Amino acid sequence: MITGIVVALPEELSTLTSQKLVKGCCHSLNETTLLCLSGTGPENAAKTANQLISNGANRLVSWGCAAALHESCKPGDLILPDCLVSENSPPIFLNSPWLEESRAVLQTINPDCELTGTLAESVHIVSTAAEKKRVAEHTQAKALDMESYAIAEVAKLHELPCLVVRAIADPASMDLPKAISFAIDQQGEVVLTRLLSYLITHPNEIPSLIRLGKDFSLARKTLQLAAKKLNSFSLCAN
Repeated sequence: MITGIVVALPEELSTLTSQKLVKGCCHSLNETTLLCLSGTGPENAAKTANQLISNGANRLVSWGCAAALHESCKPGDLILPDCLVSENSPPIFLNSPWLEESRAVLQTINPDCELTGTLAESVHIVSTAAEKKRVAEHTQAKALDMESYAIAEVAKLHELPCLVVRAIADPASMDLPKAISFAIDQQGEVVLTRLLSYLITHPNEIPSLIRLGKDFSLARKTLQLAAKKLNSFSLCAN
């Protein structure tokens, strides 16, 4: 069994490997695990999922962070959804022995957290609490990301198992700092020069940016713990 892992951002990638990967190039973590940096968004995710399958993967993992849509989801909480929803497509259900076994292994990270639930797809960054609330009311999902639905859709097309492992990076009540929207590029990565330029003229953004950094750090720590615990599923950090 060859596991193919799709990761959107370098910061999420670092929870699995210390190596710097070129976007779109498959990397072998070990004999049974392939890893690929996709960039953000469903199109990049689907392209990368297909590439991993072409390189021998026969099951797929969507790995990274997610935004909370429900107040019960706190930064650093894990979600291993059993249902993925998209605005213009039917739900995808992920119930499988692989999911149940993975939940059993990872429950110890967040013993008081319900790992199951629905994860919604967004085709753009959802930056405000008001927009998160609208998505939550429309989808009844507990969190959202931009890649998992597309990855699961590719897996379903090829009749392959799919697992989604996501850690909450920003709570439902949080508006993302405007500095992030200003500094982010088309691949969803923050351009440091843009960020610094914005902060020079908008220093009031610094406290919320620090808070987001702390929340994102909690999510990354959770993913690092998850990677260590899932060694038996060929998700080995190196």
